[in-house]
Amino acid sequence: MEDHGSVRVTLDIPDHVLRHARLKATELRIPLSQFVAEALEQKLASQVAPGEKPWMQSFGKLRHLHEENMRIDRIIEEEFGQIEPEDL
Repeated sequence: MEDHGSVRVTLDIPDHVLRHARLKATELRIPLSQFVAEALEQKLASQVAPGEKPWMQSFGKLRHLHEENMRIDRIIEEEFGQIEPEDL
């Protein structure tokens, strides 16, 4: 994490969330403030458009494999014939 200075803030965080954050920070052997700052950075870096589902960020990431999948399907079809739905 790069240090670009810091500002002290007061936040209202639910008790169970703060306990979990403290435990994680302790497990990672880092200060709670560093853990919170890194968590905020990760959340900001992974923001999605309003109303968009988070899983949509990954949708289409394997699109580059489409041609390879089509090639493999052609080979299978040539070798074994048409695959029927009941065979799946």
